[in-house]
Amino acid sequence: MADDQHLPSDASTPSESVDEHEIKKNITEADELKQEGNESFRASRWSEALVSYRTALSRLPRRTPQPPPPDSSQNDTSDHGGARSASSSKVPTREEGPEPANIPSELEAECAKARAVLNANIGACLVKLSDYSGAVESCTQSLLDDPHYIKALQRRAASNERLDTWSSLTQAQEDYKSLLELLPPTSPQVAQTKRSLQLLEPRQQAAQKKEMAEMTGKLKSLGNSILGNFGLSTDNFKFEPNGQGGYSMNIVR
Repeated sequence: MADDQHLPSDASTPSESVDEHEIKKNITEADELKQEGNESFRASRWSEALVSYRTALSRLPRRTPQPPPPDSSQNDTSDHGGARSASSSKVPTREEGPEPANIPSELEAECAKARAVLNANIGACLVKLSDYSGAVESCTQSLLDDPHYIKALQRRAASNERLDTWSSLTQAQEDYKSLLELLPPTSPQVAQTKRSLQLLEPRQQAAQKKEMAEMTGKLKSLGNSILGNFGLSTDNFKFEPNGQGGYSMNIVR
């Protein structure tokens, strides 16, 4: 179900002046559009709800980009860790509105709350429309405004499971682990999250094995296409332990 409320994330520090009255007006318009989206969602009109949520999001100022962390390899002097690190590399979606502006912290917190909910609602619509990749992206955007948003984490984890790749299943694992840290111990969702995490591990390992085998096969095919010009193939090269912790390569005709 699409969401109406959630706690805001920390406010950011924008760079341009802005009309506070105009921002408040835009927030009100975005909320009205969100309510229209909620009605469409409850009526199972997913596409209509998606349009309403995206239009609402376009009314709000964009999130202020956070500066990248210093590169330790280039700077000897010294985002968020854990569940937040997986979200921090994404860029704002095209649905978001005007460029960041100099919004007071209280107003920016309200904008962040609204963006987080709208992006999570967009993710809910995309799940219903079987666009799991889009749902992952939208939930990631939501988590950039509120890294502790339970529903966004749940939807992203479930969508990544449906994508069923090594990387997506690994991300789902991380989200489930984050959920176990955020959910109250008495929450009935804890048991289900633990079960999802337990069932995910063999799937992630199988996906890793499959993709590694596919990668090895492609590399072998490429090697054979080159070595074939010399009457050789990758089967002519055998690697055997050399007794010193390494391997020796022998050519077998």
